[in-house]
Amino acid sequence: MSQSYTTQMDAARKGIITSEMEIVAAKEDIDINELAEKIAAGTVVIPANKHHDTLSPEGIGEGLRTKINVNLGISRDAADVELELNKVRTAIDMKAEAIMDLSNYGKTREMRRRILDISTAMLGTVPVYDAIGYCEKKLKDITKDDFMRVVRQHAEDGVDFMTIHAGINRATAEKVKNNRRRMNIVSRGGALLFAWMEMTGNENPFFEYYDDVMEIFREHDVTISLGDACRPGCLDDASDPAQISELIVLGELTKRAWEHDVQVMVEGPGHMAMNQIAANMIMEKRLCHGAPFYVLGPLVTDVAPGYDHITSAIGGAIAAANGADFLCYVTPAEHLRLPDLDDMREGIIASRIAAHAADIAKGVKGAMDWDNKMADARREIDWDKMFELALDPEKPKAYRASSKPREENTCTMCGEQCAVKNMNKILGGEDIGI
Repeated sequence: MSQSYTTQMDAARKGIITSEMEIVAAKEDIDINELAEKIAAGTVVIPANKHHDTLSPEGIGEGLRTKINVNLGISRDAADVELELNKVRTAIDMKAEAIMDLSNYGKTREMRRRILDISTAMLGTVPVYDAIGYCEKKLKDITKDDFMRVVRQHAEDGVDFMTIHAGINRATAEKVKNNRRRMNIVSRGGALLFAWMEMTGNENPFFEYYDDVMEIFREHDVTISLGDACRPGCLDDASDPAQISELIVLGELTKRAWEHDVQVMVEGPGHMAMNQIAANMIMEKRLCHGAPFYVLGPLVTDVAPGYDHITSAIGGAIAAANGADFLCYVTPAEHLRLPDLDDMREGIIASRIAAHAADIAKGVKGAMDWDNKMADARREIDWDKMFELALDPEKPKAYRASSKPREENTCTMCGEQCAVKNMNKILGGEDIGI
């Protein structure tokens, strides 16, 4: 008779190899027993809700490929459900490993269920966004039980990981008030809970009743993504008392989740100067006991609206090279509007570049092989192979087609002076002909 288990962490601690572990071990080319040990220790997670039948499981954490997340969802001012579902399909086609449905308007449950029906990527949500519409109450009138009902509904629907802003307790809120920031709190969920505490005088229910949340998560095998409510919203607020004090609380909550066999990710900074990023990654791993780190950027400058997919990719590459495990993509539309499909594509590509560059720096198994194959194709001037290997094949194809050289084995940049072509010839004993 096979042993029973509740969560991936519970299974790993009991020495049970799940089908999800087998799939992830094959994808990562890692020994399955080593993977199970990391899951048991909490340094790797496999977000895989028991009810998400279409899921193709992915691992996040120590020694694995850096994964990326794509945010989408409907709002009052942009409520086109079919467009957002098209984004889901596009994100999966572009090999994003995770999708977060941040819908906060209209039929959010219908939206969530439709995503789960088609998504092979893991799905994340932020239940506090949904609470106001779900409960049909003003924020200050929502009760602890209301918040718990929303969490339970998301878990029952099949959500694989949820962002829960449990670290913004009353003590952390005092740090915010006593150490005024240039941008205050920019986390949507963090700001809502800060406002709720101020209006009601109560403790954050996700902190006060954290064990109740963990029992829901344990029942359905939901991974908690501990929300970074005090993440910096501009460079000047990075690494301040509110951010660091919340991180200490998140470390304590990590251990409490593990006591319930609940898998944990910890969310990290949003805006941060480049010279602070590595230290923040090391600090999170130390304070949060090696739990996987999920960073929202970080954006390395505040002055590039319209190009924040680039500022984010720079920060994301540095963060992941220094220990971050999961990158939340940022699009060119960040801070400006809900992204359209083109914005989303740009954001995914930028984030995937950052993730892959970091994997090379971290020495992730097989990461460099892809680049070596591209280098071989370039040396051989094999255009079709280059396109096949490209992270985004369509763009290089379009560039090549837009400017054709006279000789197929060159491009219009160098022509007959092409170094690659001429070195191939001269090393092969041929005259280069110029």
